[in-house]
Amino acid sequence: MKPGCWRIWWKAFRFHYTTASFMPGILGGVIAWTYDGQFHPGYFLLVMLGLLLNHLALNMTDDYYDFHHLVDLFDSHGNPYSGGSGVLSKGWITPGQMRDVFVSFYVIAIGIGIFLGVLRGTFVLLLLIFGFFCAYFYTAPPIRFGYRGLGEIAQLLCFGPGIGLGAYYVQAQRLSWEAFWGTLPFGIMLFSMITINEIPDYLEDRRAGKLNLVARFGRKAGMRLFILSLISAYGAILIGILLGRVPVIGLLGLLTLPIAYRTVSILRRHYEEPAKMAPANLGMICTHNFTAILLIVAYSFEGFKKDALSASLLPLIVLIVLYLPVAALIKKAISSR
Repeated sequence: MKPGCWRIWWKAFRFHYTTASFMPGILGGVIAWTYDGQFHPGYFLLVMLGLLLNHLALNMTDDYYDFHHLVDLFDSHGNPYSGGSGVLSKGWITPGQMRDVFVSFYVIAIGIGIFLGVLRGTFVLLLLIFGFFCAYFYTAPPIRFGYRGLGEIAQLLCFGPGIGLGAYYVQAQRLSWEAFWGTLPFGIMLFSMITINEIPDYLEDRRAGKLNLVARFGRKAGMRLFILSLISAYGAILIGILLGRVPVIGLLGLLTLPIAYRTVSILRRHYEEPAKMAPANLGMICTHNFTAILLIVAYSFEGFKKDALSASLLPLIVLIVLYLPVAALIKKAISSR
């Protein structure tokens, strides 16, 4: 049965993947407050709005061009954590409707970026160009770098230090190694998430000519690349602490290691069985999300000041508001297993 209109668009938005954008954005603002004592609530909220709209547009852009490249038509593996939203292949939304919405979101996001660039510096404009490039041309012709084995690295850079440094710069008006090392684990874990989500799509992507890293080198190589990248993400936290760029309380991020270990165990047993590896895909989403939350909480605790509750608490409030819908979806997924 066809769901209601708002449910269809909510499914098309795939809001649960926006954590890849808003979490490094939140942390970038928190790091600016923790290390520089700089926090401007209005700019912070504008950054959050721009990041959300850009990521929603990215999700729909991927759906739109994957549908045109016939990727969705081959989707038959039964794993709900890979592939697109399916709203186009089911005919619930027309391609033209989806295009109009994601173009509108891009226009607003770019407008916010230009506004912040004018007020806070040209570096913001450079990151805006890079972010739009990564979002739109991931699947859009003529570049389609997600089809050429380059998408994973581009997303690592964009959805980790790229967003983190941008959000930090809007607040502090400079760049810092603290912002780089603090948000690098987010980017590496997103690389891991993209990789594990490509494994169930291996056959479908190859048939459609979407030659990402897993489609190029195979499921087993994808499994090994996933494990290596996940280890590297936790290693980045430890190296950042040893270099003095991440506070010692950042060790909280390692509390998700048991989830990561279980995810790897499931993947190693079922990487050739897409439906059976679905719990591993969910495990990676949880690993990324919970590690990010723990790091944001750690930095917030490090920078907390009783005489500046707005700067100390606003990022946490925004995190709670934005993550509640994601948490509800994760709870539903866990209870339905």
